[in-house]
Amino acid sequence: MTAFEPVSWDPPKAPGLVGEFEENDRLRTADRWETGGIGPEDVAIDAAGAVFTGLADGSILRFDSQGGPPERIATAGGRPLGVEILGDGELLVCNADLGLQRVTVSGEVSVLVDRFEDQRLTLTNNASVAADGTIYFTESTTRWSLHDYTNDLLEGQTTGRLLARRPDGSVELVFDGLQFANGVALDSDETSVFVAETGRYRIHRHWLQGPRAGTTEVFVDNLPGFPDNLSFADGILWVAAPSPRQAAVDFIQPRPWLRKVTYRLPESLKPKPLRHAIVLGFDDEGRVVHNLQDSTGTVAITTAARSHAGRLFIGTLSEPTVAVHEL
Repeated sequence: MTAFEPVSWDPPKAPGLVGEFEENDRLRTADRWETGGIGPEDVAIDAAGAVFTGLADGSILRFDSQGGPPERIATAGGRPLGVEILGDGELLVCNADLGLQRVTVSGEVSVLVDRFEDQRLTLTNNASVAADGTIYFTESTTRWSLHDYTNDLLEGQTTGRLLARRPDGSVELVFDGLQFANGVALDSDETSVFVAETGRYRIHRHWLQGPRAGTTEVFVDNLPGFPDNLSFADGILWVAAPSPRQAAVDFIQPRPWLRKVTYRLPESLKPKPLRHAIVLGFDDEGRVVHNLQDSTGTVAITTAARSHAGRLFIGTLSEPTVAVHEL
């Protein structure tokens, strides 16, 4: 059993849902595609417009471009999180329990990566696939499984990291020191990769090419929610947040003793995500260009957003539907 060892961090004052993050209910009227299960955490869309997602029971589903009842194309096992198009008829699945998987539309499942430096991956989360076949992916934490992910956020240790699987199958560390590493997205020309750091309310940009290659900078800091999966399209970085920030969580961050008290509470009394959807779009300079929310909880626990053909497809960790919003 992992020992709970909290560390201190003093968060910046939350910006609140005001100004460029002003509270709204633009997502409330989004169409909702029923999955027949729970937790379509991420979505991927192929060239034909088919929409793929994974559920909490390990199923991989495919919708046609207009929705309708989905088809179960594979059983990946474990808990699928991030989903990406890997190649023609192939998906990349970030399985929190089982590592990186290749899943074909005909139902074949194989493991690409489940270990790094002789240690089994603890919580594989999200990925982005480069044109040369390199897969950039996050291991959220080396300490806690997905079942106990809230313990990692409460503890505050910075064991999250970005890894890269090269086309020859080798795996290397890109950068580490993240408090719950999460979403990954390459920019349009693949000169940089964006990575969400959920527990610090920010997004990093790591440069892959050019004069800043090999360096990492904070792209957006002090977000109003917990950033989850990322996607990049048409010059916009889409950021989904399953919940706004909570004053009680910020209050305990610099107080390890209070984190210990919170850790020992019954699950029913620990902080939980609020049913308030947040999806933000940033331009290449980090300016907010889209602010989409639902304070009513109709669309909730938003973990992913991906745009395609004028629509935004929104995943969720715990609801039964994929939300589809007309942009």
